[in-house]
Amino acid sequence: MNFTRWSARLPGTQRRAATRTDTSVASDRRGDGSVPAARAEQLTDEAPPTPDVDDLPVRDVLDRVPALVALVHGPEHRLAYVNDAYVAAFGTRDLGARAREALPELDEPGLFPLLDQVQRSGRPRTLKSRKAPDGRSYTFTCTPVTGTGSEDGRGGRDGRGVLVFATDVTDHAEAAGRLRASERSQRETAVTLQRSLLPQELEEPDDLRVAATYHPGGTEAAVGGDWYDVITLGGGRTALVIGDVMGRGVRAAAVMGQLRTAVRAYARLDLPPHEVLQLLDGLAAEIDANQIATCVYAIHDPNEGRLVYASAGHLPILVRDEDGTVQRADEPTGPPLGTGGWIHASGSIALPPGSTAVLYTDGLVERRDEDLDEGIAALERALSGATGTPQVVCDRLIRSAGVTPEHDDDVAVLVLQHPARKGTEAELFRNAALELLGGVEAAPRARAFASGVLTSWRFPTDLHDLGVLAASELVANSLQHGTPPMRLRLRRTDRRLIIEVTDGDDHLPRRRRAEPGDESGRGIAIVATIASNWGSRRTPGGGKAVWCEFVLQKP
Repeated sequence: MNFTRWSARLPGTQRRAATRTDTSVASDRRGDGSVPAARAEQLTDEAPPTPDVDDLPVRDVLDRVPALVALVHGPEHRLAYVNDAYVAAFGTRDLGARAREALPELDEPGLFPLLDQVQRSGRPRTLKSRKAPDGRSYTFTCTPVTGTGSEDGRGGRDGRGVLVFATDVTDHAEAAGRLRASERSQRETAVTLQRSLLPQELEEPDDLRVAATYHPGGTEAAVGGDWYDVITLGGGRTALVIGDVMGRGVRAAAVMGQLRTAVRAYARLDLPPHEVLQLLDGLAAEIDANQIATCVYAIHDPNEGRLVYASAGHLPILVRDEDGTVQRADEPTGPPLGTGGWIHASGSIALPPGSTAVLYTDGLVERRDEDLDEGIAALERALSGATGTPQVVCDRLIRSAGVTPEHDDDVAVLVLQHPARKGTEAELFRNAALELLGGVEAAPRARAFASGVLTSWRFPTDLHDLGVLAASELVANSLQHGTPPMRLRLRRTDRRLIIEVTDGDDHLPRRRRAEPGDESGRGIAIVATIASNWGSRRTPGGGKAVWCEFVLQKP
C-alpha cells in the first residue's frame, strides 16, 4: 500500500498546501520593506521553523490519535489500514481483506451500507452513538478519499476509498441514557399523579349516561393539567366539569388537583355555574398567580331538559340531537381562571331526551397547522355521525381526531347522553307537579296530591307514607316562610323518589334544633331524619327550591 499517495489526496490537503503557498508569498512581501529588517531577523533567530502539515507523516498522526481509524478502498472495500487505537479495541486485522471479513465489528452498527453510500455519492456520512460489539458506543464518520488503490493485486487500481473515523462517545451515551430514564421516571410520576387526581370512577346520575377518557400527551414528562368530573347534586340534578390548567408536568397536575377538589366543594353549595366559576377564579389566583386554567361548569336538571353552563375561556360544548344535528354553545364565555376582574355569566343549551353532549379540552381539536375553528368543525362532523353508548362515542371522537400515544398534548373528553326512554323503562321515570295556590288550604291539597301520585306509582305503603309526610312538611315550611309562586313537584327514577317544593323567597332554610317550647322549626329536622338526603338552592329567576329524596330498594 502506497500510503503517501493516499494521504496526499485526503480532504483538506490541497487547501493546506494552498495556504502554505500564500503564506510564503506574504512572508516574501513583508521582507520587501513592510516589516523592518531588524524585526524580521529577530523573528528568524528566536522562532524555530514550524513544519508544514503536509510535511508531517500522515500515518504517524493517524497511529497516535485516540479515535479508531480504518481505511478501505475499492468497490469491495478492501482494508488498507487500521490505526493503533483500532487494533487495541478490536485486535489485529488482515490488510487487503474485504471489510466484511476483516472488520466484522462494523456490521452491528450498520456501517457497511454506509460505506457504499459514501463511495457512490462522494459525500461524508455520520452515524451517531452506535453501540459496537465491545459494548462501547461510537460516533462513526465515513469520509470519501481518492488515491491509486492497492498494489497487492487484489484491489485493482480503483482509486476510490473511505476513511472510517470512530469517536468513543460511551460516556455521553450513558449520560443521555440516564437522562432519558430520568425523564421517563418523571413522566411516569406525573401521569400517576394526574390519573390519581382524576375520578377513579364516574358518578352515575339517574337521568344521564356518562363516559370520559384521558390521554396524556407526548413522550416526555409533559403530562398536563386536563381534568373532568361528574358530581351528583341531589334532587336529580348533575354537575359536569371539564378544565385545562396551562403548562406541563407535575406542577400543572398539582394545580389541577386543587382546582378539582375546590369545584367539588363549591358544587355542594349548589350554586349557579357562574358563581362557581367566580369562586374558582379567585382561588386560582391564590394557588399560583402565574398559572391560569380554562374550565366549563354545567348543570343538568332533568325537569328543565337543558344544560345551564358557564365557561372560563374554554372551548364550546357540542350537543347532538337525535337527528344528528350538532349545536355549538358559544356564549357566554369569560376569560380563563386566575385572570381576575371579570364577572362570569351563565348560559344554557337544550339537552332533550335522545341527545348527546360533548365536553373536551383543546388537545382534541387544536393542531399546529390548522385553525382552531377548523378543528372544532371537524369534531362537529365526527359527532354528527357518532352513535352508540357514551364510551363508544368517546372512542370514535378520539380516533377521528387522530389521537395517538405520541400526541403532543393532553386530551380529556367527557360525553353525556340524555336517553329517550320508552316502554317499561319509561314507567320508571315519572314526573308530577302541583301549583300551590291560596293560603293554608293548600297544605291538605298537597297531601292529597302526593298520596294519589305515590299510590299510582305503586310504591309500598311505608315509602308512600314517608313520601306524603315529607311533602307535607316541605309544603308547610314554604307556606310559612316563603312567598308565591309555590309548586310541589314529585319525581321518580329507577333509583330514587324526589320531592321538591319551590317558592319565591330566596332565604334558604337550615336545619336547627327546636326547643321544647318552640311552635316551629321541626319541619326540616323531620325531613332530614326520614329522607335519605335533602338540600336547598336558589333558583335562577329568584326564589328557592327545597328538596329531599328517598333511595328505592332494588327489586
